[in-house]
Amino acid sequence: MSTVGVRHHQLFIDGAQIDAPDHYEIISPATEQLVCTVAKGTVAHADAAVAAARRAFEEGSWSRKPPHERSQVMRAIADRLGEDSEQLCELEIAANGATLRQAMAFLVGYAAPHFLYFAEQAASYPFESTVATAAYPTASSNRIHRDPIGVCAAIVPWNFPLLLGIWKIGPALAAGNSIVVKTDEKTPLSLLRLAEIAHECGLPKGVLNVVTGDGPEVGAHLASHPDVDKVAFTGSTAVGREIMRLASGTVKRISLELGGKAPAILLDDADLDIAVDGALFGCMLYSGQICESGTRLLVPDALHDEVVERLVARAATIRLGDPADFDTDMGPVVSARQRDRVLGYLDAARRDGARVALGGGAPDGAQFERGFWIEPTILTDVTNDMTVAREEIFGPVLCVLRYSSLEEAVAIANDTPYGLTAGIWSSDPERAIEVAERLRAGTVWINNWHQIDPALPFGGCKQSGLGRELGQGALDEYTEPRHVHVDLTTRLDRHIFDALLSEPPAGR
Repeated sequence: MSTVGVRHHQLFIDGAQIDAPDHYEIISPATEQLVCTVAKGTVAHADAAVAAARRAFEEGSWSRKPPHERSQVMRAIADRLGEDSEQLCELEIAANGATLRQAMAFLVGYAAPHFLYFAEQAASYPFESTVATAAYPTASSNRIHRDPIGVCAAIVPWNFPLLLGIWKIGPALAAGNSIVVKTDEKTPLSLLRLAEIAHECGLPKGVLNVVTGDGPEVGAHLASHPDVDKVAFTGSTAVGREIMRLASGTVKRISLELGGKAPAILLDDADLDIAVDGALFGCMLYSGQICESGTRLLVPDALHDEVVERLVARAATIRLGDPADFDTDMGPVVSARQRDRVLGYLDAARRDGARVALGGGAPDGAQFERGFWIEPTILTDVTNDMTVAREEIFGPVLCVLRYSSLEEAVAIANDTPYGLTAGIWSSDPERAIEVAERLRAGTVWINNWHQIDPALPFGGCKQSGLGRELGQGALDEYTEPRHVHVDLTTRLDRHIFDALLSEPPAGR
């Protein structure tokens, strides 16, 4: 494919744009046309980025800057993210196929307010606190200092590159760390632009570095790098296990946000108008390419046929088309590989006995001859032991499962290796909350989905990950507590040194 006249993007290391001998071609998922090229980072580039981050951290241009001054710089960055949202939407849509409405609402729309939240945390976080202690065995003053960890590495997926990058960059910077971000090779554009914006707003060079590169090479190198103090990763559970293994060599801190297979329990008292639209929103948003999507809809036997009929009728109205068209509801999946992966799961579902109530393949029509398209798909007659109910498909595929009792519904919901999110559809809030308390998931939504607030923690249990992003404790993941003890006892005979030294001091 010719690259003549196509814009080329470089890496961002130590405050400067750096090119590489090789490059990636960024392809539009909607048209398969060449969008641009991006420098292909290597292990050497990762090493240079880590070295720049370490030097910046040790020099203290950011790590020793007073928190309120860090907050001011970060507020300026947040303002610019809001001002440049139109350009950032274009970059996201071109690379990952999200629709304009979804990019405006979520992928880019969340970026500025979430970054602003961390800017505010930089000013309000308790970096120093006094802890009251008992006078026994001796009176003392005790302070807790929360220090920046050092050099952090963030490995970011392709589906929400800017937003999920900010979930790692924001708390890292607020705490005073330096950071190296490894983008997915398919969607690096918005994070490269963020790095430029940050330095235009006064972030010292070396504090934020962005490299591309293949995951097994560059990502793995960062995870095992002896000069990286923490790794934050969002991606598949399989890769998360490898990140844990690689990080263990230097016992570095890690936080992992991994896969999900979220259950949505529709109770027998649910408002079906809300539940049907909400279930489709929970599963089909961004072509189902969200780790926290509600992909298993659990429906009581008595309502099953009516709910499926309603789901099919509503899902049939979802408009596929040009992601840049404001009227488009759903765009393509991100790549040919992802399209083929989803189609493979649909073939397996048919073999296992599931019934395709809607969709089930690529859409017809001339506009879909190029690009990576999957129809909105509803599967029924799904049982929880089927592959499509066990594994993360990452496509617009909703699996409908029956249940005969609430106890059975809860058991099915929890019968998964994942525990990222779950949901309940009910007209009785108290009853729904009682069910929510029985679900093993990091977030449980009642009568909604995809509601992410930067002030509330997000993350999973079981094989959905370790640690939490967002929330009031987000900076805890990026700081090390240091306890400073000052003994206030002034007389030797009041100390407890005689636990070792039984003889009185000479001359006393």
